[in-house]
Amino acid sequence: MDSIMDGNLTLSAENLTLGYGSKIICEALDVTIPTGKLTVIVGPNGCGKSTLLKSLCRLLTPKQGSVTLNGKQIQSMPSKEVAKRLGFLPQSSPTPERMTVEELVARGRHAHQGLFSQWSIEDEQVVRQAMQVTRVEEFAEHTVDALSGGQRQRVRIAMLLAQQTPILMLDEPTTYLDISHQLELLELFKMLKQRRGNTIVAVLHDLNQACRYADNLIVLSGGKIVAQGSPEDLMTESLVKQVFGLDSLIILDPVTSSPMIVPKAPLIPNMV
Repeated sequence: MDSIMDGNLTLSAENLTLGYGSKIICEALDVTIPTGKLTVIVGPNGCGKSTLLKSLCRLLTPKQGSVTLNGKQIQSMPSKEVAKRLGFLPQSSPTPERMTVEELVARGRHAHQGLFSQWSIEDEQVVRQAMQVTRVEEFAEHTVDALSGGQRQRVRIAMLLAQQTPILMLDEPTTYLDISHQLELLELFKMLKQRRGNTIVAVLHDLNQACRYADNLIVLSGGKIVAQGSPEDLMTESLVKQVFGLDSLIILDPVTSSPMIVPKAPLIPNMV
């Protein structure tokens, strides 16, 4: 079984064409996710970021091409085998009524439960630690539907961490969080990568947060990958203009020395 520190656990995709029904969203995508690194997918609305993430998680079957997890085509792998290696946080999910925070976080252990296995001390410890690192332990006995949007998001992330997968896939994980909790969460992902060796893939909208925390950027536009690599190598004023239609200045972040995008004032048509 692959451990969380297994450097051989790989995720890649080749020649992906993705869509829903007859509508094509992405075409000819080749992706290699660096192991033990934080990859961030960025791009304008509707460019296919979430679609790509879902295909990498086996939630969307490619119309063409394949996704490979540790040398196996992910579509052919048993669901439980995938769930032990890859955890996914969607943009949103229904809030269960009258379920406590601890009960919801405990659902993250389902992939580790056999048909006749019982709840173990290890399960209890993993759930407790997941609640501690996401700072939701104080809400353990509260019902999830009584929490704020930001608190619920942290609970969902705790459930993902309780799954204990080497690869974490996150679709807009900072949704509903204020700026302080956004940065706290991104620091948590950074810690998981550095201390536990997690491979993390996240869709983010904030370019400056992406540049500050990503080891690897995947830049999508019009359903195609226009750039892949480190923020330092990729992020230029011409790329921001090409992908987002925004004039900007690129300066060094005074805290991290990563690229920081300073938007110029957009031109507003004369409405008078």
